[in-house]
Amino acid sequence: MLYTIALFLFAGLAEIGGGYLIWLWLREGKPYYWGIFGGVALALYGVIATFQSFPSFGRVYAAYGGVFIVLSVLWGWGIDKKTPDLYDWIGAAICIVGVSVILFAPRS
Repeated sequence: MLYTIALFLFAGLAEIGGGYLIWLWLREGKPYYWGIFGGVALALYGVIATFQSFPSFGRVYAAYGGVFIVLSVLWGWGIDKKTPDLYDWIGAAICIVGVSVILFAPRS
């Protein structure tokens, strides 16, 4: 379980960080190499997700979507200094419940 969580966290940081670097390059005038590093991070995100032990691509990506939402809220809070409100936290909690159902529901 720790391996699964760690991979989701690394993938999320690569995706959010890569998107953020590209955002800074295109929207805030940072140097072009910020965009290149962002693209590399986004490609790395795609590779990291393949290390999950779950056999279903769709299930892994659906669960990852919930993790991504939570990490995005935390990124906004920590990096962009935008404090999440009650509804952000409620939505993030709902996502974690959804991730848990998708990944850990008993299946035959």
